[in-house]
Amino acid sequence: MDRAILHSDMNCFYASVEMLHHPEFAGRPLAVGGDPEARHGIILTANYPAKRCGVKTGMALWQARQACPEVVLVPPRMDLYLRFSRLAHQIYAEYTDLQEPFGIDESWLDVTGCASAAGDAGEIAARIRSRVKKELGLTVSIGVSWNKIFAKFGSDYKKPDAVTEITRENYRDIIWRAPASDLLYVGRATAKKLRTLGLNTIGDVAVCEPRILTAHLGKMGLILWTFANGEDQTPVAAETFESPIKSIGNSTTTPRDLEDNEDVRMVICLLAESVASRLRDNHFVGRNIGISVRDDGLSWFSRQQMIEVPTNISDEITRYAMQIFLQHYDWKHPIRSVGVRVAELQPDEYCYQTSMFMDERQREKQLQIDRTVDFLRGRFGHDSILRCRMYYDRALSGLDAKADDHCVHPHGYFEKGVHVFGEAQEQAGTTG
Repeated sequence: MDRAILHSDMNCFYASVEMLHHPEFAGRPLAVGGDPEARHGIILTANYPAKRCGVKTGMALWQARQACPEVVLVPPRMDLYLRFSRLAHQIYAEYTDLQEPFGIDESWLDVTGCASAAGDAGEIAARIRSRVKKELGLTVSIGVSWNKIFAKFGSDYKKPDAVTEITRENYRDIIWRAPASDLLYVGRATAKKLRTLGLNTIGDVAVCEPRILTAHLGKMGLILWTFANGEDQTPVAAETFESPIKSIGNSTTTPRDLEDNEDVRMVICLLAESVASRLRDNHFVGRNIGISVRDDGLSWFSRQQMIEVPTNISDEITRYAMQIFLQHYDWKHPIRSVGVRVAELQPDEYCYQTSMFMDERQREKQLQIDRTVDFLRGRFGHDSILRCRMYYDRALSGLDAKADDHCVHPHGYFEKGVHVFGEAQEQAGTTG
C-alpha cells in the first residue's frame, strides 16, 4: 500500500506573520529583510503584492525599492516566526506524530496511519489548510502524494492557499511536463548540465538512462532519477526526532579590529548572551558550541565542540566559546568579525543526564539570572543592564548583539539519508 505524505508550506511566511501584526499595511506590498534604517541587507521574503511588483527573495534592499518604490520594508523577527511555526506544528500533531520540518515554514507529514480514521489524505490536507487559516490567520499550500518529493512539488504547484494531489495516475501529466529545475535540489549549475544532455523537463530526467546521469552528475544523478520517478522512500521523521531548526547563531563585524583575548572575550560574551536569549525565547537547549572567526586579511575558520550537558545559559556558552577560541587562534592577525553558534538543539523540557562535575543548583541560579536579564532588557532596553566588563570599551560593548545579524539554520533533506531503490542502482551499474 502506498504511503500518504503531505507537504505543508506556509505562504510568504515571514511577510504573512508581519501582516498579521501590521494591519495598517493591509493590501500594500511588504517585504522582510535586513535593516531598513541602516539601508543594508537582503530580502528574506515578500508578500504577493510586493512579488507582483518584482520584489524577489535575495534582492538587496535598494534593489527592492527600485523595483517597488512603495514597498514597506520591515526587519526580521525570528523569535516571532518560530512561535508561529510551533503553533502550526501543534495543529499537525493532532493528525500525526510523523512530522518532519524542512525549515521553519515547511513540513512533511506522514498521515498513512490515520488516513482511514480521519478521511483520506486529501481530506486531511484540506482540514489542516482550513485550520491554519482560521486559527493562525495564515495560509498554507499543501501537496499530497505517496512520496516526499512529489508532495513537495505539489505544495509549490498552486499558491497560495491550495491543496494539490499528485497521484500515480496524474504525475506524468503534472510533474513530468515541468522544467527539470523544478525538481528538488536541481539548482542552476545542475540544470545547466542537464540541458547540455538534452534533459529539459523532469520527464526527460525520469526516462534517461541512469548510467548517463551518474556519469555526468555522480551520485546526485542517480538521486535525481529516483526523485523524478517517484521512487524516493525516505521516511518522514517522528515529531520528537529534532527541533525545526538545526542551530541558532549570531555574528558581527566589529567597529574596530580585535587585538587581544580580552577584546574577543567581550564580543563573544555579547554574542553568547544574544544566542542564549534566543534559545530561551524559543525553549531550546543545545549540545554543540561553535565559533567562527575572520581576521583582517579575510582568512576565515570555524570550530565546534560537543558538550556533556545541553545548555542555554549565557556564561556557559561564553566559557565554551572562549575555550575553543583559545585552543585554535594563534594571533598572527587582528580579528575583524566573530560568530557564535549553538547546534544539536532539543526542547528545554527534555530530560538529560546530569554530570557529577557540574553544580546543578548553581546552573539553575545562572539560568534564573539570565531570565531576569531577559525580562529587564525586554522592558527597559538592552542597555538597562550590562556586565561590568562592557564598560571597559564602549565601542565594542555598544553593540546590541540581539539586534545585530543573526541566523537560524534549517535541517537539510540529505541529513536523514535518501533511500534509493536497488533497481536504480543496478541500472546505473553501481553497488550500495
